[in-house]
Amino acid sequence: MTKKDRDKSEAEHNWEPLLEGLEERRQRARAMGGNEKLEKLRERGQLNARERIEALLDPGSFQELGSLVGAVSEGVAADAFPAGMGTIEGRPVLVGAEDFTSMGGSIGLGAADKRYRLTQLARQERAPLIFILHGAGHRITNALKGHGRSPNDLQGLVDLAGIVPTICVVAGPAAGHSALAAPLMDFAIMTQQSALFAAGPPLVEAATGEKVSKEDLGGPDIHVSKSGVAHNHVEDDAAALALARRYLGYFPSNAWQPPPQANSGDVGERVLDDILSVIPTDDRKPYAMKKVASRVCDEGSLLEIQPRFGRSLLTALGRLGGQSVALVGNNPNVRAGSIDREAAEKGTRFLEVVGSFHLPVIFLADNPGVMPGTLPERSGALRAAARMFAAQHRLRGPKLHVTLRKAFGFGSSIMGMNPFDDQTLSVAFPGATLGAMPARGGGAASKSDQDQQALLDAAELSGPYRVADSMGFDEIIDPRELRNVLLRGLALSSARRGEQPEPVARLGALP
Repeated sequence: MTKKDRDKSEAEHNWEPLLEGLEERRQRARAMGGNEKLEKLRERGQLNARERIEALLDPGSFQELGSLVGAVSEGVAADAFPAGMGTIEGRPVLVGAEDFTSMGGSIGLGAADKRYRLTQLARQERAPLIFILHGAGHRITNALKGHGRSPNDLQGLVDLAGIVPTICVVAGPAAGHSALAAPLMDFAIMTQQSALFAAGPPLVEAATGEKVSKEDLGGPDIHVSKSGVAHNHVEDDAAALALARRYLGYFPSNAWQPPPQANSGDVGERVLDDILSVIPTDDRKPYAMKKVASRVCDEGSLLEIQPRFGRSLLTALGRLGGQSVALVGNNPNVRAGSIDREAAEKGTRFLEVVGSFHLPVIFLADNPGVMPGTLPERSGALRAAARMFAAQHRLRGPKLHVTLRKAFGFGSSIMGMNPFDDQTLSVAFPGATLGAMPARGGGAASKSDQDQQALLDAAELSGPYRVADSMGFDEIIDPRELRNVLLRGLALSSARRGEQPEPVARLGALP
């Protein structure tokens, strides 16, 4: 052996104890809460935190950050929050997952720093951020330690709004600080075994005397269907992580990029031969707007967002000619498509998110206006509707409006029908009825005589032609031409994709 070889061998030998020590610490971090607790998760059909990260990311792309946090100070594997960077469909992302097997996934001081570090990196490197929640909130023993003033991830999440896409997967019960991430992120998915609450059942009982299960307190039936805090509900971890990957595919990595394009094979023009059987000519008969949206979009590309909340309004992502688009449509299957508080809140939030990342928005209008009655008035439907109107008016990307059968009063304005509202295209189907309000109800309210009522009825029956006569609509189209007309409208706006996008400035409060 030469001297050079001996020196090399000695140097490598000197490194061995250091590398062995590092690997030992890494192994303890990877062990999480131990085999017994990991097995309990498996028995419930759930993945553990690290398995969730691996299932979310491209195979082999995960690079952990902060694996040794908590090892010395707490003796807790990765301080119950494995986190790091990886890729989804080749694009860099940041991800962190609460480890329920370690201290119930509670947030220690080190984990809090890790969470904030992820939000810093997401903003600095302009990369999407995904949190996977299954934890008890702040660790109670934090109060026994002095930690002074420090930033937290909730502040970081607010700063990320409209800058990079953020996704929250709720994979188990998440309480307190943990649960607060969900409403601060763009898209929140809940599994069947998940729950979100400010405080869990034991604290609720201690504070109020109320006994309630975690499902009735904050399960998916509560937050996906009733409160609207979360968006979509799926059966299990695998479905949730697959949905997170799919959702991200419609968005750019950040607000400085245009929306992505994807060629699914169905990107060209085609006549919608069966749409006439989907949409009844009688505007009092219901139909599902989702059936129209799915026919307009490239085959298999429609993803409905928040389908169980605010059900009189459809909000969805899709592709048209391979380009990512957002669709907002009244759903005549529910309350004739009228706008109530829940629908307007859903629409406002959706428009703010898709507008932040420059997705073209297609409005499919078929509604009788804002929902009337004592309950809508007391619930604040008017303010919620005004907020949605303001959100659509503030959109700066391409807007394409279609009136299908009816659009009355403020309901038409909310759906982007008003002229001079920066629409790339505004069209209607023949037979659409329009006006400040339905002629029959409006005439009765104003005590119109027989002759005046006849004039009001005739004006309503003139449909969209009277509006098109003064260029209120760009064109009246055959419903079977809808996809092709929208494709051509998108093509007209294609020069905008050559402009350098940037984050959308928001000045002034919404109503």
